[in-house]
Amino acid sequence: MVELLDRFRAAARDAGATSDPDTTRAGEKVIVRWREPHRHYHTLAHLTAVLDVVDQHADLVARADVVRLAAWFHDAVYDPRAAGDANERDSAALAESVLSGLGVPTSTVAEVRRLVLLTAGHAVAADDRDGALLCDADLAVLAAPPARYERYAAAIRREYAHVPEPAFRAGRAAVLTNLLALPALFRSPPLASRWEEPARDNVRRELATLTEEPENAG
Repeated sequence: MVELLDRFRAAARDAGATSDPDTTRAGEKVIVRWREPHRHYHTLAHLTAVLDVVDQHADLVARADVVRLAAWFHDAVYDPRAAGDANERDSAALAESVLSGLGVPTSTVAEVRRLVLLTAGHAVAADDRDGALLCDADLAVLAAPPARYERYAAAIRREYAHVPEPAFRAGRAAVLTNLLALPALFRSPPLASRWEEPARDNVRRELATLTEEPENAG
């Protein structure tokens, strides 16, 4: 966790945060959120994976520090019972509150907020390189090898354990259908060339399992 906290401090400092003790405390509080017990996929492992993609492809964006901070906050608020884009809106509001309190410039805070909100639907403008990399990193698991993808899908189901199976199947199918309807799942050229096809294959395969008719008993 120390290394992860160092990554938060570095991103905040690069974005203009002015107080290291306050930044440390803020990072610790954000990490606590990512460790909430109801999370099974949206965990520190997911956060780390997103940050790793951003770091590996930081040369693709205008403000890597801002994209890193947006990664930190994009699922900082995560309640599987929340409706619509409430989690993303609450995460964006948390980012605005925390980063403003750390002295990050207003324009930078606004950009972090904008990027966090993009992760609600992953619809990114063609010229939005920063938004493209954040959303690509967030969706990277879709292009994972099939066995890992299945573990991801199972973890999502555990996060929605409170939802009856028919309702979960319908809701999850709608999410996957909306993803497939995007012009592209990945926009950053080096990532799109590697990930688009395997991701669509994984999503289609899961969608098929969700929409197939259950076998008749007996």
